[in-house]
Amino acid sequence: MRLHFLSLLSCLAFLFLFVSSANAQYDLGTSAVTGAEKKDNSEFIYGDLLPDAPELSKRGNFHVGVQTINLLHKNQLDILHYKDSVVPIYNRTLKVEVWYPAIIPAHKKEMEVYHELMGNKGDIKRPLIPFSFKGRCLRNANPDRSAGAFPLIILSHGFTGSRLLFTYLAENLASKGYVVASIGHTESTFEDAANFSSTLLNRSLDQLFVLDEMDRLSQAQSKSFLSGLVDASKTGLIGYSMGGYGALNTTGAGYSKKAIAFFQSITGGSDALKIRAAGNEAFANSQDKRIKAVVAFAPWGMASGVWDSVGLSGLHLPTFFVAGSQDDISMYENGIKAIYTQAIHADRYLFTYVNARHNVAPNPAPYESFKQGLSLDEYYRYSEPVWDERRINNVNQHFVTAFLGIYLQGKDYGKYLDLKQNSNDGNWTGFKPRTSVGMELSHDLPINR
Repeated sequence: MRLHFLSLLSCLAFLFLFVSSANAQYDLGTSAVTGAEKKDNSEFIYGDLLPDAPELSKRGNFHVGVQTINLLHKNQLDILHYKDSVVPIYNRTLKVEVWYPAIIPAHKKEMEVYHELMGNKGDIKRPLIPFSFKGRCLRNANPDRSAGAFPLIILSHGFTGSRLLFTYLAENLASKGYVVASIGHTESTFEDAANFSSTLLNRSLDQLFVLDEMDRLSQAQSKSFLSGLVDASKTGLIGYSMGGYGALNTTGAGYSKKAIAFFQSITGGSDALKIRAAGNEAFANSQDKRIKAVVAFAPWGMASGVWDSVGLSGLHLPTFFVAGSQDDISMYENGIKAIYTQAIHADRYLFTYVNARHNVAPNPAPYESFKQGLSLDEYYRYSEPVWDERRINNVNQHFVTAFLGIYLQGKDYGKYLDLKQNSNDGNWTGFKPRTSVGMELSHDLPINR
């Protein structure tokens, strides 16, 4: 009996040491700070590092500020009111959230509370539910211009979505010396979702307009907080789902004949989408040279016939595709992977979360989505069945930092992308031992035109 008792004591002692060690490792992982990152370890905030976060996930040396700006895109086609072969004209409002390197006064805390909506306007089964969550930035902080103007990142959400869907990534990139503008696409958000035709027509147009406006507001005479802060000649475009759809069109992929026919069928005959179709000379000449690189998270359209090899041949910018191998929205083999395969004139990567579905880009699910009685769609607007969304966030921070750092900041990050295709075949550079599993990364160089 005494031997059994001593054995039990030994087991308990070992268990105590193991738990203490695990907790210590977690504390080290979440309290590790770099440069401007000073964390309150009493809670996990979207974008914080898990203990197994890869190397480039950590924040950079800049503090982060955030402001909301309201833009007005005048004289746009009001496709929602198309009738009798006439498309009315309207002034299209866009709300944009902007994160930037900032100066944080000593008496201020680098903390923001974002106010968001969950649900879907017009769906009685999914009522709009307000919720709040924290971020590591300061509202209306003074910009830090000590390092000159910063490259611009434009973020574009899906249908339906929000400009606040990627705060984990926006804050992280701003801390690394970028100005990040996240578009709230009117008629495509949780709050104001309308007929899909508006998203199809306006997504790329919104992206280009916001680029123009951020460039304009960066000029000395603008009297904006962005004056002197943005170098729009070095712009990266990040789009998720329908945002990825828009990003592909914005950077050269013309819409297919099937896309035009589909658009006509849901609008009652409008051919307004033709202005950005494959084979349209004006579209081919409209490519904006300020955009240097693209990150496309789960871009939509291939499986639905929106893209074909002719349209995709217009892509020529370096592009980093991110996908889940079980994506059931944009699809994988005949969707995102097919886009990657047929974009033969682009230097491109395809990063795959094995067994993930479509939600490879957003913040983690808010606690409000856990409430019993809500549609499962509210939880799965953000979450994955297999992957921890916080883990996805950290991995995204790592690879987006590496990819955009190369093309927008001239960083020597090539080793983080020059990897074995299957992460299970050996530890990837930048990942802690035993942590690079369940991922794939392919890379194809462009074929000369």
